Amino acid sequence: MNLLADRSQETAWRVEHDLLGSRRVPAEAYYGIQTLRAKENFDITHMRLEHFPSLIRSIAMVKKAAARANATLGGLQTPVAGAIQQACDEIIDGQFHDQFIVDMVQGGAGTSTNMNANEVIANRSLEILGEPRGNYKVVHPNNHVNLSQSTNDVYPTSIRLAILIDCGSLIEEMKALCCALGTKASEFADVLKVGRTQLQDAVPMTLGQEFLAFRATILKDIDRFNESARYLEKVNLGGTAIGTGINSAPSFGAKAVRELSMISGIEFGLSSNLIEATSDTGDFVSFSGLLKRYAVKLSKICNDLRLLSSGPAAGFGEINLPAVQPGSSIMPGKVNPVIPEAVNQVAYQVIGNDLTVTFAAEAAQLQLNAMEPVIVLNILQSTDMLLRATGLLSRRCVSGISANRQGCKNMVDRSLCTVAALNPHIGYDRASHVAEEARKSGRSVVEIVLDKRWMSAKQVEEALEPERLTRNLLSGAQM
Repeated sequence: MNLLADRSQETAWRVEHDLLGSRRVPAEAYYGIQTLRAKENFDITHMRLEHFPSLIRSIAMVKKAAARANATLGGLQTPVAGAIQQACDEIIDGQFHDQFIVDMVQGGAGTSTNMNANEVIANRSLEILGEPRGNYKVVHPNNHVNLSQSTNDVYPTSIRLAILIDCGSLIEEMKALCCALGTKASEFADVLKVGRTQLQDAVPMTLGQEFLAFRATILKDIDRFNESARYLEKVNLGGTAIGTGINSAPSFGAKAVRELSMISGIEFGLSSNLIEATSDTGDFVSFSGLLKRYAVKLSKICNDLRLLSSGPAAGFGEINLPAVQPGSSIMPGKVNPVIPEAVNQVAYQVIGNDLTVTFAAEAAQLQLNAMEPVIVLNILQSTDMLLRATGLLSRRCVSGISANRQGCKNMVDRSLCTVAALNPHIGYDRASHVAEEARKSGRSVVEIVLDKRWMSAKQVEEALEPERLTRNLLSGAQM
């Protein structure tokens, strides 16, 4: 038996205790016994807290705000409060995220997440104070880091902050996509093309108008996301277990929320009813619904881009998507619309995530919703996927689109969509006759009208002038 090896092995561990007994924890770990148990219990998705940095930073901001409030109220001694705040600042700056090892999907309404944070902050605080990790008599995860708090107010407050942080980044990508679409709308403003309803020729429009419509629909969703922020900024911090504020000073919540506002740069306020705010997840349902709405609309745009670029010889072929990779292992020269296809698939995932959020929100019972972990997983995943997909679509697809000007002109010339423009000049019956003859003969609408002397060449030219055909939309649209 090698005693030296055994002693070396012993120094690699520390022993911690909880209500279930004692466990060895890796000596170098900043997390503790409760995190270790949660890691073992919830090996489910392989998506851990460390994969969602905005949530980790948000929890650290909440813990820092609580430490400040507790220090002001005399609940924490200055050295301990200072060490906790420093540890939180380091986590906010991106350090120690690899110590957040709990699976995002967990039982306990987020308790494992809260305790993972409490233990990491406590052990880093001990290190700052010159104490060994695990010496919880000096800085305790519950008694000090979690003072005046509960998972049931820390966790939902952190979720709201994380959503707001990630939503801000998503909105910036949406604005960039709007800019790219607006640039293309200006570039294609003079490209006359066939407008279609139910995939059938309808009336003329410009390719620029089509892209301007894409831009407008995304701008609407930016407005909706900005509107949702004011609901997410109301938190239940200080309500502790069920919203009654047990084990918390009456003024703690208001002080902690003010501190959180200063730390995060977001103007938070206390919910008017902390009991309701602790159990209700309606704001998460609403936000998830906005993510779904945006995903659906983004997917529709991608469907249109795929259709408009189809061919190139045997499809619509009105636009050319940038070639980003070869499209086939067997068909030489084939290039596929892979960027829009990828965005479509993101949209489908987001739609499914929204259904999960809906069911999880409905599962609330009495004073708490124990299913919040799967709510936050799906909302943050959807936001991140949409953020990345939006940037992908903007930079690797939309920015490189070009118009097939001659192809658009040829289709307009062959299409019956110009009949609608001539209808006011020759009447509905004659227009119907022209459409039928053009369909059967393959001759153009203009050629038939001129042959029948129902309009002069100048009259036809004026009636089919692009600005006249599209002026109603152009006059009401702002770039």
